This record gives sequence, C-alpha cells and structure tokens, in this order.
Amino acid sequence: MKTKKNHIIIGWREWVALPEFELPHIKAKVDTGARTSALHAYFVEPFHKGDQEWVRFGVHPVQRNSKIEHICTAPVIDKRWVTDSGGHKEERYVISTDIKLADTLFNTELTLTNRDTMIFRMLLGRTALKKRFIIDPARSYLMGEYHPVKRPKK
Repeated sequence: MKTKKNHIIIGWREWVALPEFELPHIKAKVDTGARTSALHAYFVEPFHKGDQEWVRFGVHPVQRNSKIEHICTAPVIDKRWVTDSGGHKEERYVISTDIKLADTLFNTELTLTNRDTMIFRMLLGRTALKKRFIIDPARSYLMGEYHPVKRPKK
C-alpha cells in the first residue's frame, strides 16, 4: 500500500534482504527510536585491503539459531559511538550496503554489533526509513511473510 506521496506503509517488523551479502531473509525490527540501522554480527575482524580498512564479520541470520552462519566482508565507512536502548555506549564499525524491503532497493548505513541477546537480528533505523516508508505500529509483515522450507529430521 502507498500513500499520496508514494511512501510505502510497512509494519513494525518486516523481512528484509541484504543482496550484497547474499542474505535473502532477515527479520528486522522497524525502530524509529534508533537513528542508525544495526546488523547482528557475532564477530567483527578489521583488516586492510590496500589503504582502506575493511571488516570481516559473521552473521547468524536466523534468530535463536547459531548454527546457521554467514561470513561477510565490507569496507568500513566510519567508526561511531552508539548508545543502545539500555544506555550502554559502544564503539561500532559502520558499513554501507543495499537493503531490499518489498520492491524497494536502497542504500543505507549499518552498524555492526552483537545482538545475540536480542530477538531481532537487525534494526531498521529512522535514517533508512525517512522519505521512503510510513510505519503502522499495529501491524507486522505488510510486505509479506517469509516461510522457510522446513527440512525433515533424519
């Protein structure tokens, strides 16, 4: 659904994709209280490619499942101090990547942090949302549900 200004209405949680990292489905909490978006990274290792700083990081894309892991690399665009919802300050690496939500592909910044204790592997912050989406806080998955194929137990 779109508004008169072509903003797409989304719910408070949605499935997103990170195509540059070949991650087709991550459940994201839409969080207007967070300025910057955040991605779960259970480890972050800085390294250099020539003169540029990069990071290698591991993602557990499925909540409550640490067996599924995906290793990614990206150039670092910044390091920032971020205060989380509990008031704790942490210096985080910042990367830039494309996010796909519904039929919209856009580039945004993501901070990398360990979200093992959080329900959502990703937060979609207000900087990524502005001028693109309107949030309906009473609804979820307006862009569609993702139903992973369940494999039979052996």
